[in-house]
Amino acid sequence: MSPELIIALKAAVLGVVEGLTEFLPVSSTGHLILASHLLDYGSPEFDVAIQLGAMLALTWAYRERLLQLLIDTATRPAARLFVLKILVAFLPAAVVGLTLHHFLETLFRPGIVATTLILGGLVILMIDGPRRFRGLADLELMTVQQALVIGLGQTVSMVPGVSRSGATIVTGLLVGLDRRAATDFSFLLALPTMYAATLYSMWKARAQLAGEMGLGMGVGLLAAYVSALIVINAFLRYVQTNSLRPFGWYRIVAGLAVLAWFFLR
Repeated sequence: MSPELIIALKAAVLGVVEGLTEFLPVSSTGHLILASHLLDYGSPEFDVAIQLGAMLALTWAYRERLLQLLIDTATRPAARLFVLKILVAFLPAAVVGLTLHHFLETLFRPGIVATTLILGGLVILMIDGPRRFRGLADLELMTVQQALVIGLGQTVSMVPGVSRSGATIVTGLLVGLDRRAATDFSFLLALPTMYAATLYSMWKARAQLAGEMGLGMGVGLLAAYVSALIVINAFLRYVQTNSLRPFGWYRIVAGLAVLAWFFLR
């Protein structure tokens, strides 16, 4: 097998891992750290490329919603207020990300990922129980205060293994949204949050990106785009009638497996 094919296969696997996990409450960062370790492939620049692929998929999936929101902001005060709520929810992560960036980078270790996978799974099991009440379904009725709390919840996801979507969806449930509305707002909030993070990372690594753009990045970006597009649509359908508890159990099992592997190897 040629070296180029091996690189393409590894890049494709990591791209699929990114696409499958970015928008599920299981932590894409945690899975990428573990998968990169196992495959002995990847770099910060490669991670930027595949995250961009996932974000382009989300943008495409929400293209009609975003266009309608843009049109409505010109005529409907409620639409302008909703955009404000997204920006309010975005601000805490922006502040924490800029001020604690270097410290957060020191937490990217398998042991921390395994621990946060388990803890996050337990939180999901506690919050999204089988008898959960039906919450608010219309995001325009959500208050600015609720949006701010969701934004504060998003800051926790900067710890590797926590999951951005998991933190925002669970916080959305806590402030009274139903699963579909919480997931919908989580995805909308991902757009400014992740584009800002991705563009910031691209700017920091611009010299390396210029020299490393090649087969691996291209394959990884495409794999992340396709797999993320499939997951986004499937997950939005799933949460309409199903709880997040299977993802909670998955996180616990995955975290325990990682801990066992590192302690027993």
